[in-house]
Amino acid sequence: MRYERSVTAISWIPSEAIQGLPKLPFELGVGHYDEPPPDSLAPGDLEKLRDEDRFREANFLQAWVEVEDGKIVEHGYSGGGLVGSTTFKLGPRSIVVPGVAFETLRDDAEANSEKVRFVQTVGGRAGFPAPRRVSGKPLFRIHSATAWTTLALTIDADGLSEHELVGASAFPRHWIYDDSGRLTHKSGTVDFKTWYRESHGERTPWGDEDAAAVVAAAESELERRLSAELMGGEGKFKRRKLSEGETLVEQGEAGADLYLILDGVLAVERDGEEVAEVGPGAIVGEQALLLEDAKRTATLRARTPARVVVLAGDAIDPAELAELGTGRGPEG
Repeated sequence: MRYERSVTAISWIPSEAIQGLPKLPFELGVGHYDEPPPDSLAPGDLEKLRDEDRFREANFLQAWVEVEDGKIVEHGYSGGGLVGSTTFKLGPRSIVVPGVAFETLRDDAEANSEKVRFVQTVGGRAGFPAPRRVSGKPLFRIHSATAWTTLALTIDADGLSEHELVGASAFPRHWIYDDSGRLTHKSGTVDFKTWYRESHGERTPWGDEDAAAVVAAAESELERRLSAELMGGEGKFKRRKLSEGETLVEQGEAGADLYLILDGVLAVERDGEEVAEVGPGAIVGEQALLLEDAKRTATLRARTPARVVVLAGDAIDPAELAELGTGRGPEG
């Protein structure tokens, strides 16, 4: 019996993710942020998204095992990586600059008769120059910084599989899809400044250093739709930045606002105990609005530096607000 399973990472640039002078081409409309990837992937979607300039890199880790009498007897890698291009608009004309793909890195699979663990790193850099000062030698770089993801996939002798985002560059955003093509996790933080200055040379998997990834569960489809509707409208919203350890809301206090997490991971604490984590794309604070006394049912504390959008309680239809609260635990 042969079992083939996969996990996919798509790396893309969300709006407002770039800081400083490199942001200028995006503000002028010369460069562009990426439209969020789809909620699910079907065969052929990665190639289509690449051709439409929808992502920077995609890591497609596919692997297989052969099972006889309930034991794994053979195994191997398949799949690979795709690196996108960058489109610049200069008036009525467009210039497409292909990205530079790096060698796909694959660890020797950790295998026994019951399971096999595969690890694959895919990445590259933009094809256009990005002169800048950097941390560490040679202190100045011409090529753009390196972006990557390192995925792990474990396949059991019964055909079940598990996946994880082992490591990733601090920029851009990375979305993770399971074997069925369903979005399951996201990188929890985007740190352009650190990436721009430090992700080069030896400080990459092609040197001698990966970077641990902060991972958060993907938000619900309802949250993704509501977020797109809210942020795509003409309304302007207040934003808040949270330092690591800072409290967004406190259990028991009155609250009338909702919050959309743009970046970072928040710990959900109830009666002093951590009960969950929420990350980018999640809408939190709805529980208080569903109660008569409008009191916060949990404390939300920044596990990492975070950015949130502050929403008025009536920004979301009451029926959708109730659906949001029903489908999740006590998150503010």
